[in-house]
Amino acid sequence: MVGSVWAALGLSLTCISGLSLVSPAWFRTPGFSFGVLTYCAWSPGADWNQTCGAFWSLEEMPDFSWKVAAASLLGGWLLLVFNALLLLAWALAPKGLCPRRGSSLTPGMQAAAATATVVGLLVFPVSLASSFSRDACGNSSIYCSGQCQLGWGYVTAILNAVLASLLSMVWKPRETTVQRRTILFSSDTEKIFLVPDLRK
Repeated sequence: MVGSVWAALGLSLTCISGLSLVSPAWFRTPGFSFGVLTYCAWSPGADWNQTCGAFWSLEEMPDFSWKVAAASLLGGWLLLVFNALLLLAWALAPKGLCPRRGSSLTPGMQAAAATATVVGLLVFPVSLASSFSRDACGNSSIYCSGQCQLGWGYVTAILNAVLASLLSMVWKPRETTVQRRTILFSSDTEKIFLVPDLRK
């Protein structure tokens, strides 16, 4: 049961992270929006008629910091995918097949994914000084978006990084120890004496 809950959390976190990664709504103006991998343009007042494009390789990205951010964010997402698949395999496998279900591999991988995502999120606003961002946002510079407003894609990616780091901290298999007691019977007094187990 617990494995299924962790698998569902891992899968949902991975899907939301992928959605924010391909979203063109990281920074937006009334007629243009862009994210790490995609961008869209439309006529003001005609949001339904959008023309979108994508950066299909690192060479197409306009700035070195953009490339670093994209590589870091993609690496974090791939770690989340592998983590979710591992959790799903543990949830679906019979109990005797995977004796190390509470392995330290999963929280470590999730912490690495959160770290890579945070690095990508911190580096990406440096690319606001690129010519692509200045064309879209006007007077944009490093960590200053100019006329662009923050979109839901960037905010979702931040929340994803926070959730991934929190889940990696919460994932600690709890071991409960039961205090053992020795029961002594005495036929003389017909009483039961409970003695704590002192063999520790």
